[in-house]
Amino acid sequence: MAVIEEVTAEFEKVRSDREFLAELDRLQRQYTGRPSPLYPCVRLNEHAGGAKIFLKREDLNHTGSHKINNVLGQVLLAKRMGKPRVIAETGAGQHGVATATACALLGIECVIYMGKVDTDRQALNVARMRLLGAEVIAVASGSASLKDAINEALRDWVSNADTTYYCFGTAAGPHPFPLMVRDLQRIVGMEAREQILEAEGRLPDAVVACVGGGSNAIGIFHPFIADEGVRLVGCEAAGDGVETGRHAATFTGGSPGAFQGAYSYLLQDEDGQTVESHSISAGLDYPGVGPEHAQLKESGRAEYVPITDAEAMDAFALLCRTEGIIPAIESAHAVAGAVQLGRRLGPGSVIVANLSGRGDKDVDTAGKWFGLLDENGDVVGEKVVGADLNTALRDAQEKGTAANGTGENK
Repeated sequence: MAVIEEVTAEFEKVRSDREFLAELDRLQRQYTGRPSPLYPCVRLNEHAGGAKIFLKREDLNHTGSHKINNVLGQVLLAKRMGKPRVIAETGAGQHGVATATACALLGIECVIYMGKVDTDRQALNVARMRLLGAEVIAVASGSASLKDAINEALRDWVSNADTTYYCFGTAAGPHPFPLMVRDLQRIVGMEAREQILEAEGRLPDAVVACVGGGSNAIGIFHPFIADEGVRLVGCEAAGDGVETGRHAATFTGGSPGAFQGAYSYLLQDEDGQTVESHSISAGLDYPGVGPEHAQLKESGRAEYVPITDAEAMDAFALLCRTEGIIPAIESAHAVAGAVQLGRRLGPGSVIVANLSGRGDKDVDTAGKWFGLLDENGDVVGEKVVGADLNTALRDAQEKGTAANGTGENK
């Protein structure tokens, strides 16, 4: 396709363009806030068999996740190509927020496609995107999730290629997107490798990350691939359990096949048709995975483990209560994997886990999961000290209405 060939050619140019790379570096430092810190956990380690767990704090980036790393590079590329309009897909909303942010910064029109299921469960991020000036289009077709948002974005792109750049959010899809996203995300692993050597004087025993499409994972894995003594562990979303069929564990429950422009692993039926995925995490609710992850699995260089919704939410609560950090539910899958691995490796082992995003967007979901909020989002079991002024005011208003008999103020 000519549109993909155009992006490929321009990306190859900017990979070695000093002016472009200098501008990207400036934005990463001054706008995103890089480098992100590598935080040594303290109390969490007590629950991980005494292993030393370090969190790569991508949640502290501007916009709240690793997504901004990729987006700044791609939107700069779109501007260089003279495209006045940028579109993107999003699941949890983090890529959409990052894209809307970069487009606002660079003065480019922005349209975000998001599954209807995800606009409902990530309403906060929908509001953030709209505040940033983006148009958010809810996709109700198919399973109304990330897969369907990507399909609609691709249709838009090929119909409006002259004016539009598609800012792909994960390390999947057709070339050059897996390569482009990896290159723009590998700064996470480059920093983490340098930081752990400074902190511990050695490389970690393992690097752990959650895997949906795979952008944050390939970003932190890539600089460690040549270090054969470092285990690379991807944590995929097992939903209600792989055995139930309600999951998004592409490697554990999927098989090789072609999907959205790439040959990789996916969830499919006997006829090669994709089947619906499920995860409490909108960002991992995707039936495919990036092709480089498939290569890492096939070669044995990386391993991929399933983490259920329940395991992820237990880790979510554990990190909140032990370290005072509220993670994105996506990232909680990596925390669960790191804690489980730490128990197996034992005291003295060193594990780097990518905390790919913060959990502001997931407070409603988590509150309902733990029974802190009811289905309407109202607080459950709150303790009230002193006079309830709202109730007193309401009672006074009702008495006033009853007294005048008309419901009108006299």
